This record gives sequence, structure tokens and C-alpha cells, in this order.
Amino acid sequence: MTINGRIVQKSTGTADKTQAQEFHDRLKTQLWDQLKLGNKPRYSWNDAVVRWLNETQHKASRNDDLMHLRWLDQHFDQVPLDGINRDFLDQVIQAKLETGVANGTVNRMLALIRAILRKAALEWDWLDKTPKIRLLPEPTRRVRWITRQKAERLIDELPPHLKAMVRFSLETGLRQSNVTGLQWSQIDLARRCAWIHPDQAKAKKAIAVPLSKTAVVIVREQIGKHDSHVFTYHGKPVSEVNTKAWRNALKRAGITDFRWHDLRHTWASWHVQAGTPLHVLQELGGWESVEMVRRYAHLSSAHLAEYVDRLSAIRAIDDESIGYDLATVNKKGP
Repeated sequence: MTINGRIVQKSTGTADKTQAQEFHDRLKTQLWDQLKLGNKPRYSWNDAVVRWLNETQHKASRNDDLMHLRWLDQHFDQVPLDGINRDFLDQVIQAKLETGVANGTVNRMLALIRAILRKAALEWDWLDKTPKIRLLPEPTRRVRWITRQKAERLIDELPPHLKAMVRFSLETGLRQSNVTGLQWSQIDLARRCAWIHPDQAKAKKAIAVPLSKTAVVIVREQIGKHDSHVFTYHGKPVSEVNTKAWRNALKRAGITDFRWHDLRHTWASWHVQAGTPLHVLQELGGWESVEMVRRYAHLSSAHLAEYVDRLSAIRAIDDESIGYDLATVNKKGP
């Protein structure tokens, strides 16, 4: 069809001539309203999801987004964007909670909904306003880490391929995907360093990874096992670490409530306890802000010790002075 001299082509999505004609007439009326009356087209949630996915193909959490979007489809399918209000969202939140998930999981889903609606309003001009989305309260979680003794106990219980990956993780603090996806092209053993490319990092910034002597030994042990990937199992790159072998090793080692990501927490905790400054740890771990590192600050008070000693010294001097004054008074008598 031609609208105001502009050719508009769009699939009707049907082979039925009657339905196709109805689609044509409806679209023509909609386009005329937009052109002559200034009316905005009414977009659906499905339209927004398609555009969102096209524009966020390199998003680090894309797999998580897809998981949430698949679940949301049963509630949001063909819902107009301007029909997504607070009451509607409350019903979706309740339905999600009834599946038994924690508040944190619901909040990740709500954050995705909010991001899509904000894009629709602020960038795509599909919405005049967005509903206020309040996140659910989440309990503050303690940092889960293990001692060196427990780490050695765990390593002893692991099969060789997981043993090497855990040891490397505890030496570098790299995230799971960066360890499983590590390639030889990212390693320079002569300079004792590795690097994570921006598209592989959560903060989308390249990370330089200095390798300790132990890390270098671990990497050298993998030479010849695969042409491209460092860590392998039966000649193939490792894609999954949360396996039965991992869970059984944890059980045999007597370690509970411990995920693979907690290896990164353990690495950071050991660094802080060894006196590594937070700003250095931030750079080593590739965190975007120092606030992400402050969760480990409570694990070491060495940098505060000198201030405690200063107070102790002052008190000691005061106690000596008081003792001297009392002795003088006692000698003089009443």
C-alpha cells in the first residue's frame, strides 16, 4: 500500500485472502490515524521483546533474560504496553512467588520488565509513561567463603579436570564462564598473564589477569589436551561444572551451602585477609566499582590496628599519670 507517497510493505501472516484484506484495511486505518491525527501506534509486549532482544544480543545476562521472558510469555503474550500497570504487575509477581522462588529471583525478573518498559518510553517513544516498579525486600546475604584447609579437602575429592579448574579459580578469582571458556589465545605464559576480553566480562571491560606461579603450573599441565581451550574433559571443552561430581565432592568434603561462584568469594576473602588493598582487589577482580568489593572489607582489620594501638598508648599514659598522682596524694596524707 502507499501512504502519503510512501510505500509500506508488511506481511499479513496469513494465506486467507479475506483475513489478509482485513489486515490491510486495519493497517491502512492505523497508519492514516498516525499521519493525520498524530495518534501513536499501540505496541504490544511481544513487539517490545523482539526489539529488546535484537538490541541486546551481546548482553552478558542474555541467557537469564531469555529464561525470564519465556516464563513471562504466559502472562504478557499480546498484552498492550500501555496495559501493563501496577495491578497487572502485582498479579504477575504473586504468580511468580507461588512457583516457590525467592524474592531475589522475582526482583531480577522485575528489573528486566522495568528495563524493557523504560526503553519503550525513553528511547523508542512507544509509551508516554512507565508504571512504578517496586522491588521486593531481599535479606542481606553473608559472603560465603571457605578456609584454605577446607579448600584443600574439596580439591582432594574432585576428579582431575575439576580439580585443575578449582585450583585455577582460587588463584585468579575468575568467574565460572571465564574459566570454562578460557582459550590458549588468552594466555601468555612467558609474561605470566591472561586476559578477559570485554565481551567476556560482566562489566564489559577488558580484564588483565596476572598469573601466580601456581596458576602457571596449572596451565602448563593442560598443554596438549586441546587446540583452542585450556580446560577440557575427555578431549572436549568443559561447558558445565555444576555436575554430580562437583556436588558429591562437596558432600564428601563436608562443605554445605557452597556454589561454584563462591570460589570467587573465597579468592577475594583470602586476598583481603592477606592485606590486599580494596582498590587493588577491585582491579584484580574486574569489579566496576569499589562498592562491589566492600562486602569483603570486614574480613580484615589489619589496616585499623595502628589506630587501635594509638588509643591503647594514650590510655597507658593516662593510667601512669593517675597512678603517680594518687601516690603523691597518699604520701601527703589528709
